[in-house]
Amino acid sequence: MTDIIKLSRARRGQEGRIHAVEAIEDDPADALELERRLLEFGLVEGARVGILHEGPVGRDPVVLDVEGMRIALRRHEVRGLSLRLDGADTPV
Repeated sequence: MTDIIKLSRARRGQEGRIHAVEAIEDDPADALELERRLLEFGLVEGARVGILHEGPVGRDPVVLDVEGMRIALRRHEVRGLSLRLDGADTPV
């Protein structure tokens, strides 16, 4: 069984690799811009990600370690990213 969750639901201390990238916005132009930003931050399939910090109100923003680089994003910005948690089975 694989353990894949939405990055927006990940908790502090969880780590894994990006499984899928999809920007979710109401306006298609906004979705393209968000996807471009996420890719520029290194949030691409296979990238190693750890949740370092969660904000005090609504767990927002979330601070991520992306391949050694720290970035802070709103949870709604990462809601389209899937994370394969460490220790999860890998597909054969």
